[in-house]
Amino acid sequence: MAAVADQVLIYADTERSPELRHELPVAIGDPFLYAEQNGTRYVLTNVLEIEKMKKLGVETRLPDDYGIDELLKSGKKPAEVRNELLLRACRDLGISDAAVPYWFPVDLADFLRENGIELRADEELFDERRRAKNEAEIAGVRRAQLAAEAGMQAAADMLRAAEPNGAGLTLDGEPLTVERIKVAISQAFMDNGATSDDFIVAWGEQGARGHDTGSGQIPPGSPIVIDLFPKDRESACYADMTRTFVVGEPDEEIVEWHRLVKEAVDRTIEPIKPGVKGRELFDIACDIFEEAGQPTQRTKEPGKPLDEGFFHSLGHGVGLEVHEAPGLGLLGEKELVPGDVITIEPGLYRQGYGGVRLEDLVLVTESGYENLTKFPYDLAP
Repeated sequence: MAAVADQVLIYADTERSPELRHELPVAIGDPFLYAEQNGTRYVLTNVLEIEKMKKLGVETRLPDDYGIDELLKSGKKPAEVRNELLLRACRDLGISDAAVPYWFPVDLADFLRENGIELRADEELFDERRRAKNEAEIAGVRRAQLAAEAGMQAAADMLRAAEPNGAGLTLDGEPLTVERIKVAISQAFMDNGATSDDFIVAWGEQGARGHDTGSGQIPPGSPIVIDLFPKDRESACYADMTRTFVVGEPDEEIVEWHRLVKEAVDRTIEPIKPGVKGRELFDIACDIFEEAGQPTQRTKEPGKPLDEGFFHSLGHGVGLEVHEAPGLGLLGEKELVPGDVITIEPGLYRQGYGGVRLEDLVLVTESGYENLTKFPYDLAP
């Protein structure tokens, strides 16, 4: 069940605010006021957005309802006009003590509070609202996942066709670089109705640095971590998946790491169902890696950062943000709920050498789970 509050206030646009996009699944680039009063939804917007709001069944108010013409003639600055309009709207709608996202504009919050409207930043409320994805969001995640797999296939095809030449791989007589592969992946995203500002194609020691997005010509025999997180254009929902490839003969250590990481994927996905805590799944992965002599966050020396072995969490929620609740790490005490979409992404790394990571996207169902990722796990592309 979605988290609720008697009164809610958001001032944002739906292209940058996942909290607002969840409530109003349409693309609107200019900020506007969204309010809830005992279950009734209201917006204060402009005439350009009236039809969108009618289709969503939202009560619409316009600046003309609150004296915009008078305010424009008053000599007030634009921000002052905006603040006064929003104050008048809040008073009219009966908003007196509202929950707001943690990023609610400070200047607007100060003005509303000075004029008697209480605001409470409640990050958890808005996070919990978005966890159980609705049908449109799940459909968007599925489309984004298809785009991710198309991008991964484009990368795998290029790597499979590559040939070693001196210190690096070549394709069609030209150096095979991260940059070339990223162009092909981006095109695959576009062909499948998705987009991404950037993503990870990191070989060798780059792949051990976590979020290094990668660069340069790819050498043979090196592990290549490809982590893709495209956003579906229609819904603004993300997917997230990772595979690791080696062109040529991989080191025995990489082969063993890949075996352990794949075991961790299998064994942590199997128990997924409503009521299971993210920390429980994280502990399963840590057990596997610690038994193999690999460090984890559970065994790290207090006060010293861990950057080798299994040094990150097992995963996270995915939806209107690529990283959102719930967490699957040391602090993953929230129970999974039907409609959660989570990643399972164990990995092993050594600085200066490389890493192996595999990542699947999983939907929590009423009785268990559905693995949304269909791409093979093979080291060979």
